Amino acid sequence: MASHRKSRPAGTRVAGIRTPALATAALTSVALLSQTANASPSTDDKPSLEEVEKKVDDLYRQAESATEKYNAAKEKTTKQRKRVDTLLDDVAQRTQKLNDAREELGRNAAAQYRTGASAPDTATFLLADTPQDYFDQTQLMDRMTGRQKESVDDYFTQQSATMKKRKEATQSLETLTESQNDLQTAKSTVQKKLADARELLSKLTAEEKARLAAIEKRKQEEAARKAAELARQQEAAERRRQEAAQQQESNDSSSDSSSSDSSASDSSYATKAEKALAFARAQVGKPYVWGATGPDSYDCSGLTQGAWKAAGVDIPRVTYDQVNAGTTIPVSSAQPGDLVFFYDDITHVGLYIGNGMMIHAPKPGAYVREESIYYDGESSIHSVVRPA
Repeated sequence: MASHRKSRPAGTRVAGIRTPALATAALTSVALLSQTANASPSTDDKPSLEEVEKKVDDLYRQAESATEKYNAAKEKTTKQRKRVDTLLDDVAQRTQKLNDAREELGRNAAAQYRTGASAPDTATFLLADTPQDYFDQTQLMDRMTGRQKESVDDYFTQQSATMKKRKEATQSLETLTESQNDLQTAKSTVQKKLADARELLSKLTAEEKARLAAIEKRKQEEAARKAAELARQQEAAERRRQEAAQQQESNDSSSDSSSSDSSASDSSYATKAEKALAFARAQVGKPYVWGATGPDSYDCSGLTQGAWKAAGVDIPRVTYDQVNAGTTIPVSSAQPGDLVFFYDDITHVGLYIGNGMMIHAPKPGAYVREESIYYDGESSIHSVVRPA
């Protein structure tokens, strides 16, 4: 009798496993499923939370970089506008003097006419490039009085000076226009970066925002640990310095003079730094606003400039210039009042308060606060500068 069983698929069963055809297909499916499970869960190209955090941080940094460019362009524009105003005032005054000289020429010509002498051709005279051109053409040099010659010389002197200043004013106006364009470009860049950051954050769910806050908290804890470590190092270094000074004082009485000078210098800086820190602490809680210099809000360099100004020390407006406004020292030797700069492009700055901590205006959406100098990792620190 013929069998009515369905034919088996190719392959045989061994210990409950179908081989080789179906087994191969099944294993392939399992492998694919495993890969899918281990891959990013996103099916719509949505970035991971870590990618969002990095992107937002990058955008804030780019915004801060553009802010410093904005500050520099604004300062340049302000100075250039003052120069243009001064030049325009000067041109106006010189133009008046030129008009006075022209009137004097007219009076001399009229007087010459009344006395019966040949009247100079005023139109030809005023179109001549130099007094000599006119006199060579009209052959009137010998017939002019000393007073008339003085008027002619004064006229052309005033004309030359006025034309020179007008040229300077025109060039300054062109430079001012360039500065204003740079200012607008930097402003647009800041606004664009901040808008992009806000858009990214707005797409996060409540759970993602909570996880992002947890990541930030861990970073702050690590930064605090590094700050405490630096504080211990600085305390140990200070003890060694004091012990060395005491040993030197006991061994060499002649060291009193140099020790006194050093102490006086340290005391002077400490006094100024104390005033700068007092100002900075009074700003804690005020919002970061890009381009702001107080009194209600600050950006990073606006805060440090204001702090040291309160101590009677003028430092430049932007980070790129502030970093060169003093003596660079190692992080391990930082003292209260020193300026701590961040990132390779020197786009952030804070005021050191000791124990690895600083006061700074962090970023858009944040407020002036005390924070570890390691808030963005040890590698983010560019340099430390003592401004006075």
